[in-house]
This record gives sequence, C-alpha cells and structure tokens, in this order.
Amino acid sequence: MDSPVPPLPSEPRPRRRDRHGRGMRGPVAPPQVPLSTSRADNFRDLVQDSVERLERRWPQLAEVDFVVLEVPETAEETVPLGNALSAEKGRPARIAVYRRPVELRTKSRDERALLIHEIVVEQVAELLGLAPESVDPRYGQE
Repeated sequence: MDSPVPPLPSEPRPRRRDRHGRGMRGPVAPPQVPLSTSRADNFRDLVQDSVERLERRWPQLAEVDFVVLEVPETAEETVPLGNALSAEKGRPARIAVYRRPVELRTKSRDERALLIHEIVVEQVAELLGLAPESVDPRYGQE
C-alpha cells in the first residue's frame, strides 16, 4: 500500500524572497551613509573627536587609553558619566566615558557632543591635576 504522505525532499527548497513582486530585500542604506551606523559607533566617534581636539593641545594624551563603556561597573547612589584611572605598573592611564548614562541625559546629537566633550575635559583635568578651564579654555562656554 502506498503512503498518502510524500517523502521529504533530501535538499531544502530555495527560499522565496520576491514576494508580491517587490524584488529582493536588501539593506535600507549603503554602508557609507550615516543611517547605517549604530548609536554606539556614533557615540564612539563623538568621544574620538573630543579626544583629538584635546590631543592637539596636550600631546601627552596620546599615552592615555580612552574607552567607551555601556554603564559603570559599580552601583553608586549617583551614576557617573566618566571615570579616570591613573597609570599603574604595566597599565597606562585610562579614561572611560559611559554611553548609556550620557545618552539618557541628552536629546540631540549636538547636546550629546557638548556633554561628551565636557566629560572628557573634566576627566583629563582630573588625570593631569589641573582645572578644566586650563585643559580647554572653552570649557563651560559652549
């Protein structure tokens, strides 16, 4: 007696992506367009721009590691926006900027860029033992 259920094909069927005559699906925007960059990449670029601005005035910052972290590692009553750690044996000085707390406090890209620059200036000032105004004369004016 023959089975009413046909056997499963040995190789999978090709997927049909051309539904309703719309063509093949692809990326929304090409990679070189800003739309295709993530929020984390945009944030990292803003931090890098701020660091490059300061490195022109303070060449010793080339030896400092600047990192972007999602959130602070320790739970405190107030959430820090950045952190500076001085150099120790075998480890260079490090300045961290915390992405999520900064994003929650800003609404636009311009606000975010200003806040990031203030955070970087404050952390560099703490690391160098200087006032923020001496690290960047435009600190607090923008």
